[in-house]
Amino acid sequence: MTTYKTIYTTERSPFHQERAIAAAPDNLDVTMLRYATKADLMENLANATFLISERTGVIDREIIESAPNLKLILRLGSLSHDIDVSAAKEAGIVVCRWSDAGVIRVAEHTIMQLLVLMKKISEVQQVALDASNEWAESKRTDENTFAYNWSGRQGIMQLYQRTVGIIGFGEISAELARRLSGWGCTILYNKRRRLPESVEMELGIQYAEKDILLATSDYIMNLLPYFPETDMSINADSFSKMKAGSLIVSVGSGSVIDEDALAEAVKSGHLAGAALDTYEWEPIKADNPLIKLAQEGYNILLTPHTAAGSSTAKIADKERASDFTNIINYLEDKPIVNRLI
Repeated sequence: MTTYKTIYTTERSPFHQERAIAAAPDNLDVTMLRYATKADLMENLANATFLISERTGVIDREIIESAPNLKLILRLGSLSHDIDVSAAKEAGIVVCRWSDAGVIRVAEHTIMQLLVLMKKISEVQQVALDASNEWAESKRTDENTFAYNWSGRQGIMQLYQRTVGIIGFGEISAELARRLSGWGCTILYNKRRRLPESVEMELGIQYAEKDILLATSDYIMNLLPYFPETDMSINADSFSKMKAGSLIVSVGSGSVIDEDALAEAVKSGHLAGAALDTYEWEPIKADNPLIKLAQEGYNILLTPHTAAGSSTAKIADKERASDFTNIINYLEDKPIVNRLI
């Protein structure tokens, strides 16, 4: 059986790297490069047939010209602005991308978290479930008879014409921005390296320094990954800079947020609510201060790290295997999905 050298650039931990390699077809000889330098990548591409680039990483003309045997570049993710497609086209290299289903599920979950907080779903559902007779006499409804907001709920918000600030901008944030695009809101973002203007225009987003983003956003979305420098980086100082009455949603790494400080910011009324799917300690500890606030009726939504869905091991393995679909298609002379050139 002919085998094809495949270079796979990633930021995944060794655990996730092993799972990705296990899903690869037998005829691919996969070499994983984590945080590869340009020199490392060029050296490994010298006799490679395929390059899989996960979600980010510059692939410029010099890199492409260092790989005389390269046939296909596959970007795992939807952002491809950092691939020199002109150089690839000149070299006769196919460039394509493959969206991550798990990433899209997280973006969907994040929208749900925000809507639940904005509309105070926990609170208003409890009003309906209580079916109390303390509010008014109950009457059968028709076009003229109804009891809008019969319990006099306050603080129910909207997304339309509001400002959403995204901290940490990768693939999940890109999918989130796409899903917010039809809501008529302003989307600010902050990341270490600003995106090209063309990408900002495509996604309808605006770059903002972190302090400005915190101060001007009605809703903050945390999607920061964990690094030593992001440990507890969203803390009491961050919350104090947020607009009074704003909301925060987090699907980023758990230890990025100081949960004690967040609980205090919500309890004091400075923040109108918070939704988290990840935590400093997982499974979540019983003494997490946010649990107590949620039980006391504060606008808190806590989910047990399920934003990416509840895929069975079988489905998850199938999704990982699908990452290699376009390479298989190339080898079998089938159409390339999401082909860029």
